Amino acid sequence: MHAEHGHAPEEYFRYLGWKNAIIILCCLGLGAVLIFSLGLGSARIPAVDVLASLFGAAPDQRTNAIVCGIRLPQALSAMVAGGGLAIAGAVMQAVLRNPLGSPFTLGIAHAAAFGAACSVMLGSGLTGSGRNAVTIINPYTTTAAALAASLAASAVIVAISRLRGTRPETMILAGVALGALCTAATMFLQFFASDVQLAAMVFWTFGDTARASWNELGIMAAVTLFCFLFFWANSWNYNAIDAGDETARGLGVRVERVRMGGMLLASLVTAVLIACLGIIGFVGLVIPHMFRRLIGADHRFLLPASLVGGALLLLLADTAARLVLMPHLVPVSVLTAFLGAPAFLWLIIRGQRP
Repeated sequence: MHAEHGHAPEEYFRYLGWKNAIIILCCLGLGAVLIFSLGLGSARIPAVDVLASLFGAAPDQRTNAIVCGIRLPQALSAMVAGGGLAIAGAVMQAVLRNPLGSPFTLGIAHAAAFGAACSVMLGSGLTGSGRNAVTIINPYTTTAAALAASLAASAVIVAISRLRGTRPETMILAGVALGALCTAATMFLQFFASDVQLAAMVFWTFGDTARASWNELGIMAAVTLFCFLFFWANSWNYNAIDAGDETARGLGVRVERVRMGGMLLASLVTAVLIACLGIIGFVGLVIPHMFRRLIGADHRFLLPASLVGGALLLLLADTAARLVLMPHLVPVSVLTAFLGAPAFLWLIIRGQRP
């Protein structure tokens, strides 16, 4: 008996060490991919010169301009967006106790697209430069409209849930209905839009990490960090809810309050990221499932793993999108959709519970 009790803590710490090792490996991989990503593109830059540029010792002004002025903000935007969308998806799946919970199945992305379409129709300042290019002169107006629509959609879902009870299926059904409504409204606006307006609407829906400036990157990073700290502080509550509402209440968890708070902040980080970069799909749906299979459903480890894993996945996708049709730049949302849909179908075919 004493030997068995003596081995239990050792096995538990080995179990925790495996989870921490995966997170650390992902962090190391993220750092390595970042360095190589900054050197890849139409102008190839050796990793040594990339590191020198990051530490303020660039070999020449051209290298510094490419690495720090062009590629670094795009790479950091991909990391922040991937991590933010992944933790938002993990929290939504936890509080809704539904494997399909994500920012996109709840209609938040569709609401953002509708807000951007409204801004374009009302005249956010569009111009056509050449035959094939469309420029949004005042992108901050479009961003603000997309953010307002996303938050409004979240508020509607929460309000319906308060009226009908905070059951997970209520939120999912409300999100699906709201997403369909926003999609129909966006199509209605596109039908009456001019050629330039229609091109601007379609251009905005393409999720593109190169769109964010340093100011927008700072806003995205601050919101993502705040929401992550809030989620991680509530990781025990999410573990309890994952065992069932009655079990969580028996453990003293205020289920409705935790569910509402998680949904609101997950919607907030999603709305900010979508408003700044456009619609990027499947990251918030697939990444939590992947790491739940690797390290389990303990949100003390699942949330940090999803944060780092989402950043790594979107950075890899962004780098590949930059290289696949070089010198043409493919929006990263196209690549995440091509990769995310088969990956999620494979997870379903595996026949395991997410």
